[in-house]
Amino acid sequence: MQNSKRAMPVILIAIFLDLVTNGILVTIVPQLLGNPDSPYYMLPLGVPVSYAYILLGFLIAAFPVFMFFSAPILGEYSDYVGRRKVMTLSLAGSGIALILFAFGVTWKSLTMLFIARIIGGIMSGNLSVAQAAIADITPPEKRAAQFGLIGAAYGVGFIVGPVIGALLSDPSVISWFNASTPFWFAAILSIADAALVYVFMGETRKSTERVSVNWSKAVSNIIHGYNMKRIRGVFATNFFFQSGLTIFGTFFAVFLASSFGWSQVSVGYYIGYIGIWVVISQAVLLPLLSKKYDEVTIMRVFLLVGACSFFLFYITEHTLSFLLAGAFIALTNGLAMAALPSLASRRAPEDRQGEILGINASVQALAQAIPPVAAGLLAAQITPAAPIYVAGAVIGVGWIVFMMTVKKER
Repeated sequence: MQNSKRAMPVILIAIFLDLVTNGILVTIVPQLLGNPDSPYYMLPLGVPVSYAYILLGFLIAAFPVFMFFSAPILGEYSDYVGRRKVMTLSLAGSGIALILFAFGVTWKSLTMLFIARIIGGIMSGNLSVAQAAIADITPPEKRAAQFGLIGAAYGVGFIVGPVIGALLSDPSVISWFNASTPFWFAAILSIADAALVYVFMGETRKSTERVSVNWSKAVSNIIHGYNMKRIRGVFATNFFFQSGLTIFGTFFAVFLASSFGWSQVSVGYYIGYIGIWVVISQAVLLPLLSKKYDEVTIMRVFLLVGACSFFLFYITEHTLSFLLAGAFIALTNGLAMAALPSLASRRAPEDRQGEILGINASVQALAQAIPPVAAGLLAAQITPAAPIYVAGAVIGVGWIVFMMTVKKER
């Protein structure tokens, strides 16, 4: 469509800014409910830390539960009204949710935090729509590399975001910085992101075929996705892969704080360091590998190695071992993170990219909804380290599913 050539850089900038906001949250949210030693801990003294871990799991899960229902609707709706409009709506809605979350932190209101997470989940279909927009303007054989650029933007966002979150919450930097400051900044960034997309992004697709909004579509799409023989193995693999990443991400900051006494600043810098390797993985390594190997081959190798990488934290004791473990986890799992949506897109009909990637996002949201609660229970009943190793085992199951269900196509 007209101006579609300029869509790619705008999409990548939009994804980068969106992931910066998400990276900001990763540093601070676990401190609110998962670290009793943090000055930003919200629960009263005397409340068992096991209760706080479970509550943190439910708070994190609220977002993907509602994303599960909204993502396929936004994906399919973008097939009709266009990617630009839906991305603008999604990003602006995410900004409003972040404002509410900032108020919740300021007022120490758990109710407001949950409301903000629910609204954010409903409005969070921008990534799948961005993937569909890139699929609109990219030949199938080049999508792995282009989706790798999304992953690179994701990685850069997770370099910058956690560091920004750590600094904006640190009163030693500026006296009036506190736990709510990063969320105000993220809200401004998200709304600015929406304006960027609306003003500068060329439309990549618009159809005359009408769609009707049906909130039960998420469930029916999961069933429909299962019936798609060419793609259901990819969906199933993505479910286990995202489940493992979510279990890991939910309590990683808590694990670092409880086991090693790290502050939110230290956690922010370390997650930012991991993001550097995600960028290298998806912007450098994946394009090189995709010239010689297809997505199926890449997944067969790196999904297994990525699953094993989480167990490196079992032997981390010194700074060097932490740096090596973080790099290895990012390099291996970063490749799988980009190869999966590319594989789903390649096997989907050209006129249903938004729908298929919306289903894939819905599968991902479902995979992110249950694990935070499970991770909270694991941390409460065993140790905050338990979710880290369970994450590797779950991704290992995903590799088994992939090997059994996804075959190369001639």
